[in-house]
Amino acid sequence: MAARSYATWILEQEARALMTRLDRVKPFALHETMVPAAAILPTAQTGIERYLMKGRQELRSMIQNYIDWLRGPFGQRATPAHAQRLFSILRLRFNAVLTQFDLFNDALTQRSENETGVWLSGLDVVSADALRLPGNYYDPPPIICYLDRGVGAAIRRARTRLPGGGENPVAIIRVPRERLVGSGIASSLVHEVGHQAAALLDLVNSLRPVLQGLQRGSGSYNSIWSLWERWISEIVADFWSVARVGIASTLGLMGVVSLPRAFVFRMNLDDPHPPPWIRVKLSCAMGQALYPHPQWERLANLWESFYPLSGLDAERRLNFDKLQATLPGFVTLLVNHRPKRLRGQVLADVLDVQNRQPRHLQSLFQVWRRQPSKMYHAPPTLAFAVIGQARSDGRMSPDEESTILAKLLTHWALSRTLEVSAACAGQSGGYTSAWIKLATKQ
Repeated sequence: MAARSYATWILEQEARALMTRLDRVKPFALHETMVPAAAILPTAQTGIERYLMKGRQELRSMIQNYIDWLRGPFGQRATPAHAQRLFSILRLRFNAVLTQFDLFNDALTQRSENETGVWLSGLDVVSADALRLPGNYYDPPPIICYLDRGVGAAIRRARTRLPGGGENPVAIIRVPRERLVGSGIASSLVHEVGHQAAALLDLVNSLRPVLQGLQRGSGSYNSIWSLWERWISEIVADFWSVARVGIASTLGLMGVVSLPRAFVFRMNLDDPHPPPWIRVKLSCAMGQALYPHPQWERLANLWESFYPLSGLDAERRLNFDKLQATLPGFVTLLVNHRPKRLRGQVLADVLDVQNRQPRHLQSLFQVWRRQPSKMYHAPPTLAFAVIGQARSDGRMSPDEESTILAKLLTHWALSRTLEVSAACAGQSGGYTSAWIKLATKQ
């Protein structure tokens, strides 16, 4: 067999093998074993399947075109090197399709785990509630959550480019497994939701010019305001978290960044996150601005007692002193910011902070103690805010918190599942509520 014809035959066999392996990549609906209450929303499932199906169809067409080219006159005349170069592009595209599949597979496979799968579905509901804004300021995308090792959460936002190309049809939030189940999980989860909300409202781009103006006004581009601008994307996400779940956000943040002293005071200008020390102080300052109460100063003082500024070198001490000095003005800017996407509304107002005031949360907790069923009818982020406030006040133990939140996550997952099923069947909400009450024994 001539070298060229042998090369053509080998490459065709490899291309056909790619096609065979591609056919083994089935829709998730055919191989995931999750119980219905652990399933993602139909909109998310449909979006993911359509996206992956389109990628498979495009790749299958590319492979077939390549085989046809090999068999045709151009392929027969091509050098082995040229034919191999085209095949290598096919393989790269094949691996990109598998990478995209695995990205969603990692998030969905956990839905088959006992209890965990249902809790993740409950976290989907919490995320959707955290993203929801009255006023139709944006069209919220579906969100799915999954667990991973480590202490930090992360998000792959919807409508961003995926590896290998294409637009992500859903937001995917990676939650630290070590935070399940407790109110601290709300801090990480809602922070990541804040990144998605900030993108939908274009908050970072609307705040940066303001901060740049403050830099110029200070007389030096390298002023302390340049640091706030550098960190603004993470700060906006923290602001969203505090606005949604109150002191549970700050306590959860403290749990994440309680690290050895060297890390807490590290000023890494390549890191989009503020140094942990000032980040916690900023969270307390945002809480005080949104929900005036002595608890924020008490919490800030506690943080300082854990990590006193004494002992820092002169340069770092000066930087942290300057950051603290600008905290009040910076927080005022955030609270009163009016991005164009909000059509003139103040950011703090649209986040419904009136229903997260500490005294209101404490009052709700007392009502829920007497009538636990009311807790199950509250918005999920409000429930996390109430429970986080109770933990902060010493009125709920960690054991009780974990038990209640596990029940709530299960309830939210089951409630959503039955509501979707009832809507598909054209049945009434009363029928659905009765089944939810029976299933959760509440």
